[in-house]
Amino acid sequence: MSSKRSKKKRSSREDYPIREQLKIEEGVFDNRTMLRMKKLFTHNIISKLEFIIAKGKEADVYIAGRGSAVPNDFVAVKIFRLETSSFEKRMDYIYGDPRFGKIKSGIFNIVSEWCKKEYGNLKIAEVARVHAPKPYLFSGNVLAMEFIGDEYGKPSQTLKAGGTGDPEGTLKIVLEDLKKLYKRDLVHGDVSEYNILMKEDTPYLIDFGQAVVLDHPMATEFLKRDVKVILTYFKKNYGIEKDEEKVFNWITSELSNE
Repeated sequence: MSSKRSKKKRSSREDYPIREQLKIEEGVFDNRTMLRMKKLFTHNIISKLEFIIAKGKEADVYIAGRGSAVPNDFVAVKIFRLETSSFEKRMDYIYGDPRFGKIKSGIFNIVSEWCKKEYGNLKIAEVARVHAPKPYLFSGNVLAMEFIGDEYGKPSQTLKAGGTGDPEGTLKIVLEDLKKLYKRDLVHGDVSEYNILMKEDTPYLIDFGQAVVLDHPMATEFLKRDVKVILTYFKKNYGIEKDEEKVFNWITSELSNE
């Protein structure tokens, strides 16, 4: 009898705080998303969902209070939209990636695969010691990761919105991070002033869902585009000029970052 009791599901009374917390978005989260959100509570990743801090075409990002399994005070929770069709337009980033097999049809399966892909790419970035959010947990269309912002819960601005007080240093870190990713066989694929958060003049790369391994047939083209976009931004806004081909060759060479 004792063994049966130990395997019983969580009681409705124990579930009450979780149910109450999820009510803050009742009518916005569908049932499947709410079930995935519940996993963040039960795994002690978050203790309280606070408010939305970023709204995009493919996903919304919320700030949450940390659970006991997380070291920092806040957690960023990225919830990918299930009603959007934009993911279907970005399937080239998945289909050419040898890490992923055949994907079942249906928007939920596509979005779940995209979420899984971003989590995996962030894990690679973490191992490479790239400036990027540390991933904590993913489930379906929900991804929990490190919050990039101040101690009071204010999120860092993008490079586009806030700029940088040290353009030379910022560009140096971004290019070094692209090289670190490359050495781990990964290309970000969507680097721009919109996908870089500035925390005390340190740039953090975000939005890793589209990042691909070097075996992807478009990896070289994506990296060249990343280099072109970021160098164009710093030339236009800060007058820093660097040769795109030389930077690309440096990233792909065996030369050390140091």
